[in-house]
Amino acid sequence: MDDLRLPQGDPRLDRLVAILKEMGSVLVCYSGGIDSAFVLAVAHQVLGERCVGMTAVSPSLAQFELEDAVSVARGIGARHELVDSHEIEDEAYAKNDVDRCFHCKSELYRVSAKKQIDWALAHVVNGTNLDDLGDYRPGLEAAKEAGARSPLVEAALTKADVRSLAQAIGLGIWDKPAAACLSSRLPYGTRVTRERLGQIASLEDELHKLGIRQARVRWHASSSETVTATKEAAIARIEIAKGEMHTAFDARDAIVAAGKRLGFAYVTLDLAGYRTGSHNEVLASRRSLPVLS
Repeated sequence: MDDLRLPQGDPRLDRLVAILKEMGSVLVCYSGGIDSAFVLAVAHQVLGERCVGMTAVSPSLAQFELEDAVSVARGIGARHELVDSHEIEDEAYAKNDVDRCFHCKSELYRVSAKKQIDWALAHVVNGTNLDDLGDYRPGLEAAKEAGARSPLVEAALTKADVRSLAQAIGLGIWDKPAAACLSSRLPYGTRVTRERLGQIASLEDELHKLGIRQARVRWHASSSETVTATKEAAIARIEIAKGEMHTAFDARDAIVAAGKRLGFAYVTLDLAGYRTGSHNEVLASRRSLPVLS
């Protein structure tokens, strides 16, 4: 278990503690990322058994991320529940329009609302921080409609605040790279399928095993043809933190071999490097998005 503590005297942490105390009991929508893990850790320290972390399990959550989430929650010492989420069965989600995240989060909050009642908790909370409000995030609207609260936003905490405070309280993953659901790796208009998500997750897992911490495998269709009768002619456009590009270049043969083994026709490195929401870059062009089934 992490040696967690809540040091006094930091007004940022004091604000968050006061907000959680006022809530009385919470269901934390917990993905295993640093933001929701920090909320879970502080809420557990403040509320004890009146705090429950809930992780929604679906094909859009990579197995290695799920395992990390379980491990981190165990280290925090919080009650942690895994529940099934079925957003991939929703056609509005699967067709992957620009509002995909709204439908994903709507499913999350539907599940959360039921469990909130089952577990007799006063509030559903998430890990949204102040910086998240500046990007295109339809999921924020879903949270608003569901009445979920964002204690980090209410406490006016940025991503940098979360990391520094997580380190201060002894949370071991304070410097964990940002994570996002696997569906965000598919361009808008490209259908979300279990097979594509599995292909992406497997290649990202291979990258992590090669020692690359911050990586995204962006999936692109290269043509309407197939390489074989069962595998699509897909391109893996890999985004890696600029400081780790030398590692990727040195391991390029292994990366290409892994990509080919997993069914990618081409494996490429994006020289612009890792950045969040790179598929959102197409939105500025206001072009209509083709649907690739």
